[in-house]
Amino acid sequence: MTAAFLGVAVSLAKTLISPCAPPCCNASSSLVPSSSAASSGSSGGAVLKPHETRGGVVICRSGGTAAAPRPTNVADDASLSERRPRTDGIVHLLREFGFDGEGARALLDTHRHIALLGVDSLRRRLVALLSAGISGFAVPDTVAKLPEILTSEKIERLLNFIANDLGGIEPAKLERLLTTTRASALAELPERVALLVDHGVPREKLGKVVNGVNVKKAFCARSMEEVEETILLLRRLGGGGADLILRRPLLLNLDPATQLIPRIDFLTELAGGDAEEAARLIRKLPNILAYTVAHIELHLEFWLSVGLTREQVFKVALVYPSMFSVSRERKLVRRVEFLRRCGLEGEDIFKFLVKAPLFLSLSSENLAKKLAFLVKIGYRHGTREMAAAVGAVTRTSCENLQGAVEVLLGYGFGVADVLAMSRRHPQVLQYNYESLEEKLEYLVGEMERDVEELLAFPAFLGYKLDDRIKHRYEVKKEVRGKGMSLNKLLSVSAERFHEQAIKQQSG
Repeated sequence: MTAAFLGVAVSLAKTLISPCAPPCCNASSSLVPSSSAASSGSSGGAVLKPHETRGGVVICRSGGTAAAPRPTNVADDASLSERRPRTDGIVHLLREFGFDGEGARALLDTHRHIALLGVDSLRRRLVALLSAGISGFAVPDTVAKLPEILTSEKIERLLNFIANDLGGIEPAKLERLLTTTRASALAELPERVALLVDHGVPREKLGKVVNGVNVKKAFCARSMEEVEETILLLRRLGGGGADLILRRPLLLNLDPATQLIPRIDFLTELAGGDAEEAARLIRKLPNILAYTVAHIELHLEFWLSVGLTREQVFKVALVYPSMFSVSRERKLVRRVEFLRRCGLEGEDIFKFLVKAPLFLSLSSENLAKKLAFLVKIGYRHGTREMAAAVGAVTRTSCENLQGAVEVLLGYGFGVADVLAMSRRHPQVLQYNYESLEEKLEYLVGEMERDVEELLAFPAFLGYKLDDRIKHRYEVKKEVRGKGMSLNKLLSVSAERFHEQAIKQQSG
């Protein structure tokens, strides 16, 4: 009994002198003893309360105080829910625009400021994104990569500009632009694109121009000054207008200092220092500025080795600027070899190319068909006549070539006659076969002439029926009758013919 009494006394003493438990005590060390524990520690039935809680503060018998513990996930969560906006409506909205629930909540967890915006504001910006060209599954992908789409007023203005002023941008291009370009650069895009309008591009053509360029390279990656410098340079080349930009918007991608100016200078040098002639060449084929200086130099070296002068190369380029795009290995070398086998060299090759530049780029299959046809009607390989005939037929299709020969045969000419006529006037083989038939019908029917006269003057078939043949025949037949020379009737100049007509009327 004495031992039990001493144990109770020691336990009571420890309880009375122990410090107050911290607020984080768990349930197993409750600050308020249970009723059974209290009764076992008392001798008179009174409940012993070594700690009391008053007003949220723990009062310890030893005189110390501590904050009362608060049940977890009750008061804190309630306070937090008051501070955080409800996101259910925003998640529902995002799902309307292609997000799945998990993706929408992940976006809001990562970018909590989005949830601070109202549903109406977010809807307006998502609609602007759709209007600009992004739709379907591209919407969540784009927003995930550029969340500022939903929060930035500047990006919203950009999207409205794209939708209203440009009529939209091709979706893949717009998605790439939005997800790879700094938000600050995107915000300045409308101002930079507006420079095009300031320098002559019609507002209704803005969409065509912008959709035709690399927007990031042409506008976002450059300063306002650099963008304007490029536009002004292209305007000067285009004769002071925006025609060059409208015809070839891709030129806006080129850097003025490292690409445009060196290429323009090289073409000007090739033109003998004549800047206007170089600009004329560029206007004929704006894409010539896409070729590097090294590329054009290689072509120039090739033609110089053939025997052409720099001046002659430039003259051929004025007729056919695409000469610089033809593969040297696959076509040019073989075409020059063909001309040389036909007996043509430097000066002759230059004259041939001025008249028949398409010979350079004609497909091998097309050229082979035409060569076979020419051999069939009597031409021989390796002759200058063959070269002349090839030059003529490069300007017409295989179908028209065959049709023209069939029309001539139908009016009584033999194959030998067709060969003789085309040797005398190779262009006979390139004339439109329907036009040939009309002229032959007028010659035989109205003029009452013999088709054999064309053997001596096949060029008759090259004159315009209404403006030249009919008009002159009607003027002359009253004076000279129907037996006049076809050559004299058609080959004299318009001025001389008019003078002769006046003399006949006065005489």
